[in-house]
Amino acid sequence: MSSADVLPAAAAGGNAAPRGWRVWKTGVAAAALWAGVGGVTLAWPNVQVGFSSWGYTREFGAAAVALAALLLLAAVPGAGRLRPVRALHRAGPWLSALAVAVGAWEIATAKLALLPSPFFAPPQSLIEVYATDYQRLADSLANSLWLLANGFLLGAAAGFLTGVAIGWSRGLGYWVHPVLRFLGPVPSTALLPMAFFFFPSSWSAAVFLIALATWFPVTVLTWSGVAGVNRAYYDVARTMGASEWFLVLRVAIPAALPQVFVGLFMGLGASFSVLVAAEMMGVKSGLGWYLSWAQGWASYANMYGALIVMALVFSGLISLLFLGRDRLLAWQKGVVKW
Repeated sequence: MSSADVLPAAAAGGNAAPRGWRVWKTGVAAAALWAGVGGVTLAWPNVQVGFSSWGYTREFGAAAVALAALLLLAAVPGAGRLRPVRALHRAGPWLSALAVAVGAWEIATAKLALLPSPFFAPPQSLIEVYATDYQRLADSLANSLWLLANGFLLGAAAGFLTGVAIGWSRGLGYWVHPVLRFLGPVPSTALLPMAFFFFPSSWSAAVFLIALATWFPVTVLTWSGVAGVNRAYYDVARTMGASEWFLVLRVAIPAALPQVFVGLFMGLGASFSVLVAAEMMGVKSGLGWYLSWAQGWASYANMYGALIVMALVFSGLISLLFLGRDRLLAWQKGVVKW
C-alpha cells in the first residue's frame, strides 16, 4: 500500500479504509439489479407472439447475468484502484437505472405483452437484429458515414472560407451578407424536392444539402469570430511589419478558432438531420434508408437497432470533434461541455 492510500485513512482517524479499497456499494446494488434482470428473463416464460416466441432470450439473460458478475468483481475491495474500474464507478447510478428500465421493458413486452407487438419489441430482439442483419446494417452505416463526410467537409470548408472572407473584407460582406440572411435560415430539408430535381443524382443532391446545412452556422460563427478580434492585436502585428496575409492567417484565424468550433458543432448537428431526411426520401442507402425499409416491413426491432447505432455513432462523432477542439485549443479546454 502506498503512502497516498494511507493518508485518507489517517485523516479519518485510522478507521476508514482508503477509497480504492472500499466496497463499491452502488456497484453491488447494480449487480443485484442486473442479476434480477437475468433471472426474470431466463426463469419467466415468454408470451407467445403470433406463431413463435421471441428469439435470443437465453442469450440476453446470460448477458445480463454476466454483466452482474462483472459489476460484482468491480465492487470488491481493491478493484477501485484500477483506472477503468474508477471510470465504471462514476457510471454506477446510471447502470442501476438502466437495469430497472431494461427489466421493466422486458416484463412489459416479452413476459406480459402489455405493449402491442410488433411495434414494441423486447430487448433480446436487438440481439437478433445485430446477429442476423449486421451486414445490411454495417453497409448502411458505411454509406451514411461516407455521405456525411463528403457533405460536412465541403460545407465546413466553404463556411470557414466564407466566414473569414466576409469577416475580414467589408466589401465582400456587403454582397454576401444579404444572401446569407436570405438563404441561411431556410431549412435544408425544405429544399429536398428542388435539389433532387436539379442535381444529376440523389446522392449528389444529398451532399449539397448536408453541405448547405453545415455552411450556414460555420459561416456565421467564423464571421463573428474574425470580426470580433481585438484590433490591438492587428496594431501590434503591423508595428512589427506584418503583411495582410500574416494578419489573416496568424492573427485573425487563430483568434477566431473558438467561434469556428462552435459553428462546426452546430453544423455537425444540423448535418445529421439532413442526412437522415435525405436518405429516407431519396438516397437508396444509409441509416435513414434502413429506417424506412424497416418501417415498411414492420420490422420495428430493426428500426430500434438502427436508432441505437445512429445515436452512438453521431454522439461519437461529436465527441471526436470536441476532442480535437480540446487538443487544438488546450488553453480553452472545458469551456464548452459535451
